[in-house]
Amino acid sequence: MELDLTKIKNVHFIGIGGIGISAVARMMVHEGKTVTGQDMQGGEIVDELMKLGIQVKIGQSYENIPADADLIVYTIAIDTYDPELSKKIKSLEYSEVGLPNIWVRSYPQMLDTISKDKYTIAVSGTHGKTTTTAMIAEILKDNGDDPTVIVGSLLVGEKSNFIAGKGKYFVVEACEYRRSFLNINPKVLVITNIDEDHLDYYKDIEDIKNAFHEMAVKVPADGFVVCNIADDNISDVVKDINARVIDWQEFYNGELKLKVPGIHNKKDAAAAIAVTVNLGLSKEVSEKFVCNFPGTWRRFEFKGKLASGVLVYDDYAHHPTEIKATLEGFRELYSKGDGWKVTVVFQPHLFSRTKSLLQDFSESFSDADEVLLLPIYYAREVDDGTISSYILSDEINKKTNNSKAFSNFEELESYLGAELLNMGEKNVVVTMGAGEAFKVADFLLK
Repeated sequence: MELDLTKIKNVHFIGIGGIGISAVARMMVHEGKTVTGQDMQGGEIVDELMKLGIQVKIGQSYENIPADADLIVYTIAIDTYDPELSKKIKSLEYSEVGLPNIWVRSYPQMLDTISKDKYTIAVSGTHGKTTTTAMIAEILKDNGDDPTVIVGSLLVGEKSNFIAGKGKYFVVEACEYRRSFLNINPKVLVITNIDEDHLDYYKDIEDIKNAFHEMAVKVPADGFVVCNIADDNISDVVKDINARVIDWQEFYNGELKLKVPGIHNKKDAAAAIAVTVNLGLSKEVSEKFVCNFPGTWRRFEFKGKLASGVLVYDDYAHHPTEIKATLEGFRELYSKGDGWKVTVVFQPHLFSRTKSLLQDFSESFSDADEVLLLPIYYAREVDDGTISSYILSDEINKKTNNSKAFSNFEELESYLGAELLNMGEKNVVVTMGAGEAFKVADFLLK
């Protein structure tokens, strides 16, 4: 039996503070449902949800689920960090006679339900999918197409990761973690790039490519896949699929005047333009609208300027390729030749990622003058003692000798506070990572 959202009145979200699942919570509010949720911690996303009238409990437990909930939506991370709660909520779905008692769906399964009856444009890839999704949304929105959008960040100016549109297009960021994107039914698929990541789940790059191939095969013959055909990790993925393959390199414009710096953003823009041109817009119109794109939350986000003249930014980059590309973008604006110094406060995300990509991480900070490391953000993992920020700092120092690691936030903030006394204009401090490094930026600006 399929879930019929029109018959659902009360929805409860477990892990509601997640950037993707929170967008579905917003969608349910927009559709007039009573929405509640719970999460392990608060934060800006939770704060914004509560402003919509959503009751959110901090701390996760089975007892937090309201008695009148007829749909539970949960984050797939719960399988790892709270298997007992995961088991309990999944057991609720069917009564003893085999009929639905309460609907239980993971976030990816909800994307399946949402995307079935829509013209779905799914944006996948190891890097750049958030920006590319938001760029496609910007072009379609400016063109008057009124798309529905779920993106993995808060859109600048909207303070939301969800746009409720009435047009036919559904634009959604599609994450490959645990093959969750295979729940989506795309008419159009974007593959920005494929790189080694999520190696706590995937065996190797070939396993990752196989997942992307499964996704590409889902695109029907009257749809299309946008990618870089020359990329060795992608050429195999798009072989023998039903859909047309569109090379975004044919739409690349190095002279495009975007509001967000960096070649990587111009590549994302090319992919977005490739999509909208093949939906019927002209290249000229698509380029014009993509240049209106203001960026997204935690992507090259300017946080403020200190009284001393120091500029403070925050960025979500947490993979070596992303870090390198982001710092190249900073150097476009703040070059060493003009006397600018860039200090990076980085919090590695996941023990497994830091360990498996240790050498890549050590080489990714070449455009930084100083790299200050916070303890690894463990998220869903357990520390086995084989990797740490101190080990990463030692590896960075073998390359550039400009790194220090700290045992906690307070220690780093104390060090950085003393350093700031000697900093003035032509200094940039960037907090970076997918965890809680942004709190250092908030600390500085206070």
